[in-house]
Amino acid sequence: MNRYIEVYKYKSMTTIRPHNTFFDNITTIFVLCFIIVMGNSCKSKQESGVQVDNNTWKNDQSAKETNISQQKSDLKHILFFGNSLTAGYGLDENQSFPALIQQRLDSLGLNYLSINAGLSGETSSGGKNRIEWVLKQKVDVFVLELGANDVLRGLDLSETEANLRAILDKVKTANPEVKFILAGMHAPPNMGSDYTKKFGAIYPKLAKDYNAALIPFLLENVATVPSLNLEDGKHPNAAGQYIVRENVWQVLKGLL
Repeated sequence: MNRYIEVYKYKSMTTIRPHNTFFDNITTIFVLCFIIVMGNSCKSKQESGVQVDNNTWKNDQSAKETNISQQKSDLKHILFFGNSLTAGYGLDENQSFPALIQQRLDSLGLNYLSINAGLSGETSSGGKNRIEWVLKQKVDVFVLELGANDVLRGLDLSETEANLRAILDKVKTANPEVKFILAGMHAPPNMGSDYTKKFGAIYPKLAKDYNAALIPFLLENVATVPSLNLEDGKHPNAAGQYIVRENVWQVLKGLL
């Protein structure tokens, strides 16, 4: 009897089990399908979310690049073209008056770039030969500071004037809307009164002919002051450069 009951139970289990397996399989398949569908849905949402993030990033980058490009296109250039006085002879680059001008521009939030194209020992003739290389970039304000070395060498002043005119003509041709500033200089008394007067007259004359702003004397309040010059007595020291910066700024600010 016990054996019968055990066999009966076994048979009952074997006859009922297929029925449960069928429904279990159906349930399992349904669950798997549900998981797959939900997984694809979530993946689609994730991919969509990533796409939105990528588009947002791309838009941000595009906006930044446009802004930078606009800033570069709006940036105006002030070119200081001269000799050792402009180059900042004997000083660090950031102590020259063009560098100090850049500090002033930055402090005022003005979108200008000060370019120091000074070269120690430069004469007006050397400047005429060098100017085309410098004009590879756009120039909005051109500050010409040359002639002092011509005087020190006792060169013919008619040639000095002709060279300065040639420089201004080339700059104007390359940049029709350019604004000019001429840095006036004085010849030392030992060159003779006639030579001194002739040299001093060059800059006002050129300023009138080229509609240029004039700095009457670049080294005003600096020249012949020992505490404001290097030991050679000719070139401004760091303190002197600040005063030269102010001499330039008084004229330059009206053109910005």
